[in-house]
Amino acid sequence: MKPFSKISVVMLITAGLFIISAIFLPIWRIELDAPQYPEGLGLYIYASKLGGDVDIINGLNHYIGMKTLHSEEFVEFKVLPFIIGFFGIWSILAAFLKSRKILTVLLIAFLLFGILAMYDFWKWEYDYGHDLDPTAAIQIPGMAYQPPLIGFKQLLNFGAYSIPDIGGWLMLAGGLLIAWAWAVETRLTRKLFSRQKARALSIPVLFLSIISCQPSGPDPIIINKDTCSFCKMSIADPHFGCELITMKGRIYKFDDISCMTGFIRQNTDKPVKKCYVHDFNGTNSLIPAETAFYIKGGSISSPMSGNVAAFSTASEAESMLQKTNAQKTEWSIILSK
Repeated sequence: MKPFSKISVVMLITAGLFIISAIFLPIWRIELDAPQYPEGLGLYIYASKLGGDVDIINGLNHYIGMKTLHSEEFVEFKVLPFIIGFFGIWSILAAFLKSRKILTVLLIAFLLFGILAMYDFWKWEYDYGHDLDPTAAIQIPGMAYQPPLIGFKQLLNFGAYSIPDIGGWLMLAGGLLIAWAWAVETRLTRKLFSRQKARALSIPVLFLSIISCQPSGPDPIIINKDTCSFCKMSIADPHFGCELITMKGRIYKFDDISCMTGFIRQNTDKPVKKCYVHDFNGTNSLIPAETAFYIKGGSISSPMSGNVAAFSTASEAESMLQKTNAQKTEWSIILSK
């Protein structure tokens, strides 16, 4: 058996460092939005504790009979840092020991750990949302409050958004690097690729694993199903929908550009990473806000009276400008008003 390639060694060491760093960073987050909390509430799950607006969430959940959350009551927080650290060190040792058997066992063990961890998280959410105090002040027969495992779910007047945080994305990236290193160093891969091709593909895999620790978007807007995060109206017109992605990777969707800019001004605690607007002439297609061409006013009528239309090319904007008697404007001007 030939020794590990240098790129496999680098991937395994990088994977180990990624996994170990998850001990100190939030692994998962659940964000709650409601009209009475326009700035939102956040629950951040670390390897050893809960963070964010835990006390406020506990106070609200008391009224509907949900258990209060306390880090010391979770046995997972006592053992999880050691388990994560163990896998991180194991990955680094595998790079130096260069044993395919050790690497195979590592990959299988880490995969099983991921499956069990997600099941444990789902079980906790299920118990948390279903085991309610029968004497609670607010009781709705048949209602459960289980947060989503991943994605969005409406819970009464709260919108719950659950997604991995930076620590979770780093662990996922670490797992992918371990899997690819295993693929490069086993005979199974050599049936699909030559050893040289497999090693060559390792470089872009390593690069993509590093840069993909946060989701990038945009997420397509589902017409007549998605709701505007600002005015709470259903997004019904594909000509004016838009969305933004925060630096933490949270996606907010809007039915009007004026709603998105209003949301940005009111939520300065949520730094914006990227904004997207619907191409007025497109078929429910989103384009980067800073590269779009805009016209405003005239006979253009948007859902919340922002009356701004975006186009992917200057010629399309100019053509519609003449038809609608509108005026040209720019993204920087739209943001400032």
